Amino acid sequence: MSAPIPTQIPKFVYKPFPPFPSLPYRGRFRGGRELIIMYNTPINPDFLRTPQPKPTQTHHQEEPIKNNLFTLHSANKWMQLQSTEPDPQMLFGNFWHQNELCILFADTNLGKSILAVQLGHEIGRGACIQPFANNAPPAKVLYIDFELSPKQFQSRYNERHATHQFTDNLYRAEFNAEAQMPPGYHTFEQYINSGIESLIKHIGAQVLIIDNISCLRSSSTGSVNEALMLMKHLKMLKSKYNLSILVLAHTPKRNPANPLSRNDMQGSKMLMNFADSAFAMGESNTKRGLRYLKQIKQRTGVEKYSVENICLFTLNKQYGYLSFTFAGYAHEFQHLRRHTEDQRQTLRLQALQHQSDGLTQRKIARKMNLSPSTINRLINWSHVSNR
Repeated sequence: MSAPIPTQIPKFVYKPFPPFPSLPYRGRFRGGRELIIMYNTPINPDFLRTPQPKPTQTHHQEEPIKNNLFTLHSANKWMQLQSTEPDPQMLFGNFWHQNELCILFADTNLGKSILAVQLGHEIGRGACIQPFANNAPPAKVLYIDFELSPKQFQSRYNERHATHQFTDNLYRAEFNAEAQMPPGYHTFEQYINSGIESLIKHIGAQVLIIDNISCLRSSSTGSVNEALMLMKHLKMLKSKYNLSILVLAHTPKRNPANPLSRNDMQGSKMLMNFADSAFAMGESNTKRGLRYLKQIKQRTGVEKYSVENICLFTLNKQYGYLSFTFAGYAHEFQHLRRHTEDQRQTLRLQALQHQSDGLTQRKIARKMNLSPSTINRLINWSHVSNR
């Protein structure tokens, strides 16, 4: 005879009434094991068969939180808020978009300042450096020059009797190195930051170009604290005034046989963390005067101009206008310095000498300004060739 249907429910399922004396119910599982369940509450057995309604889910009404440090919304609310905002437009193709804090870095005397002035001029008149799109309307550009004197700037854009006529939307500000810090500022960097913000408000700038970042600092850009303060202030200016910012930076001494990377920029870790995008300028070793641009970091758009698709440029001066002209695409390795066999042998001997002095491969790499992998190949090749 089969076991009777229980008229009581296990205590762990339902217990609306005071307990009754427990009654055992015996049942069998497959395999002959016996199960005893204790019941202590009378209940209609149909309760066990009837699906119970699920509690209705109430939607949480989002309330704004007043907090000066953070702005809090649900992820869906952020999506809703930004759906009505316009997408950032290209200023220099995929290299630089509106409302980005972008970094351009290169070695000295390669022409990064020339490219920055050219970008300021084209953005100011709503044009582009072909074939890199500028989809934004004409904007007021503030170019802060920490590098050139007024005469150096004038001679760069003057040729015999021809003087280049810039757009009226391009403003150049020159740093006064003899300025004394007035009372009320704790550091000279605070004084410079305040001066930059005053210029932005004075002309209503929409684009800010700083040439270059090393001049804004009392020490090397490798200082973590100073880099943090500088980039934090620039990001604040970007958000406060809806700016597009381009910051120029130097590269330390590097091996021209290696591809450009974020490690080639002074203070790279901290600066790159705060940048929305970055690109670098390199020198081609195939032709004198040939330069190339390479994307290093991007948060908007895609990486289009990487190691396999760098952008080549030539430097020209026509009617007083010193500027870059696009010259095609190429693979970066085609334009890096190639060591001759004599140069390789010299490097191998140097690496082996440093190794015999007890230096590790990483220390040898820093001493010879080469990558650790290159040092490893030089040393291993020497060991193989000596067998």
